[in-house]
Amino acid sequence: MINANQGLQRLMEGNKRFMTTNPLYPNLTSERRAEVAKGQNPFAIIFGCVDSRVPPELVFDQGLGDLFVIRTAGQALDDAVLGSIQFGVEELDIPLVMVLGHEKCGAVAATIQVVEKNAVAHGPINTLVEIIKPAVETAMGKQGDLLENSVRANIQLTVDKLKTSPFLSNYSDKGKIKIVGARFDLNRGAVNIIVH
Repeated sequence: MINANQGLQRLMEGNKRFMTTNPLYPNLTSERRAEVAKGQNPFAIIFGCVDSRVPPELVFDQGLGDLFVIRTAGQALDDAVLGSIQFGVEELDIPLVMVLGHEKCGAVAATIQVVEKNAVAHGPINTLVEIIKPAVETAMGKQGDLLENSVRANIQLTVDKLKTSPFLSNYSDKGKIKIVGARFDLNRGAVNIIVH
């Protein structure tokens, strides 16, 4: 079993391979398939966006059973996500939780449009907008690009919510898990840790 810092290092090394188009594609053999069929032991939880350009297993050059991946549009954090993360931490002893946002996030951009027009999104999309809206409101009025600032604020606020959730804060306070926030650059393929 690896610890959170070793897991983070493993992710970042995999991302370097992805960036340089030199992936190893680890743990994709029939032997690995048979091994994980008996049980799973992922070393990191990745809570990311559903965007098709940001598949965590590829971005971090990992294989079967390595990552416990949860994805919603704009990393919208709800009770189902919290329950999934809690399951990974409690039942699978996963030591690392990463919130993975990305540049040019469509869900964040849609939320900006709704906020700027003082409107309401239609149907279930409004659920996403309401979850992401605090990040946009935090970013408004700051210097720089509103979308980029909102993406970063969304990552920060999501990490903060995880760190203050009753269950995860208990694990974090005892040093059993590490929660970080990262941003994926679509053009370069780079993941940068922006919240520790």
